[in-house]
Amino acid sequence: MEMLDKDLRSIQEVRDLIKKAKEAQAKLAVMTQAQIDAIVKAIADAGYAHREKLARMANEETGFGRWEDKIVKNAFASKHVYESIKDMKTVGIINDDKVHKVMDVAVPVGVVAGLIPSTNPTSTVIYKALISLKAGNSIVFSPHPNALKSILETVKVINDAAVQAGCPEGAIASMTVPTIQGTDQLMKHKDTSVILATGGEAMVKAAYSSGTPAIGVGPGNGPAFIEKSANFELAVKRILDSKTFDNGTICASEQSVIVEACSKEAVMAEFKKQGAYFLTADEAVQLGKFIMRANGTMNPQIVGRSVDHIAKLANLNVPAGTRVLIAEETSVGRNVPYSREKLAPILAFYTEDNWEAACARSIEILNGEGAGHTMMIHSENEEIIRQFALKQPVSRLLVNTPGALGGIGATTAIAPALTLGCGAVGGSSTSDNVSPMNLLNIRKLTYGLRELEDLVEQPTVQAAPAVATISQDDKEQLISMIVARILEKM
Repeated sequence: MEMLDKDLRSIQEVRDLIKKAKEAQAKLAVMTQAQIDAIVKAIADAGYAHREKLARMANEETGFGRWEDKIVKNAFASKHVYESIKDMKTVGIINDDKVHKVMDVAVPVGVVAGLIPSTNPTSTVIYKALISLKAGNSIVFSPHPNALKSILETVKVINDAAVQAGCPEGAIASMTVPTIQGTDQLMKHKDTSVILATGGEAMVKAAYSSGTPAIGVGPGNGPAFIEKSANFELAVKRILDSKTFDNGTICASEQSVIVEACSKEAVMAEFKKQGAYFLTADEAVQLGKFIMRANGTMNPQIVGRSVDHIAKLANLNVPAGTRVLIAEETSVGRNVPYSREKLAPILAFYTEDNWEAACARSIEILNGEGAGHTMMIHSENEEIIRQFALKQPVSRLLVNTPGALGGIGATTAIAPALTLGCGAVGGSSTSDNVSPMNLLNIRKLTYGLRELEDLVEQPTVQAAPAVATISQDDKEQLISMIVARILEKM
């Protein structure tokens, strides 16, 4: 019996999944809003009901993060996202402007390719399925191999619930033989309509290079500025809550802290009080060797790991109960590991003379890595906050809130999402927190309001020259002069 190579099996599997997904999407496209909403609710309910089981599976399989926090992520991806989209109009006529006679008709994009990372595997599957199906699309997942088991279980849980609620078979599916070649086929297939890319920088670049429309997420590397008017105790609490949440695996989490010189000692004391450990210069060098690999990418050995695990890896002795490791830094660059994205409980600490220098340092950090993503500011000075909003190259400027939870819309009023666009500056096709509206085309129905004649400028009519008028006395005097001259010539 002939056996296909793994890559060939993967490619064929993708072709089969896309064929079924396209057929299923054709059925979704003619469903009513009520039918679509019933399917979406079933997905959300199933994700929420299995939130703990899926969280434990993801943590056990990958070793990343904390299963307790992954429960929160799964709850957010199901219940919180659902609450934000449940009343959204996504089928048929979604807007009708009677005054200007313009009607918006929602048109699903078709088959979505959903790339799933190992850092947030189960929650990302739930979220991407919800926003795709809400917009009337089918979705085929490409799972990270290191989280295959938990991803496939999540797909099974939500697909079973969706089918029971009337969803066509094949509308929610996943590759079971994940390979680079299979994922490449998924992204480049003629019947794949759009790619939702969440993963490493190389994966996102591949999505944008595939020739298929893509919505991708660049790296996060958000600095957090604690301005001198801030409540230091609360600012530090929020940063530590964010950076320790699931061991820092959310890309919107803080990567560095910037303070003014006048606040340095007070802020450092507060960090120490709340469980942070400031590395000595030698310890910072020692740990720095483990943050980045020789090729300049983040070392997966530290991603989503606890302080204890990272300390043992780098042979460091840190106090028991340490929540976050902090290294003082003065430089930014590709070869400066603490200035880069670190999806782990590790922070850089910069000191600047004033807020203007802190603003410039933030821009330097973001332009080095993370442009277009997210920044945090802790301040009570509205004018300084406004200046940062005007100058920082980010899509989200979060004020007085934890970065990880504020960026995804859990502690803020922006759209709840686990795909955070970085805009053109970050190499992304959108700066939005991605929602069902990003997975719809809008067909415009519009009535004529003007005729051609209304657009043509009418020629300006020139006024006739004014005719001079003279009084009766002047007329008589003129006639007398003319008569006199005639008589003279006779």
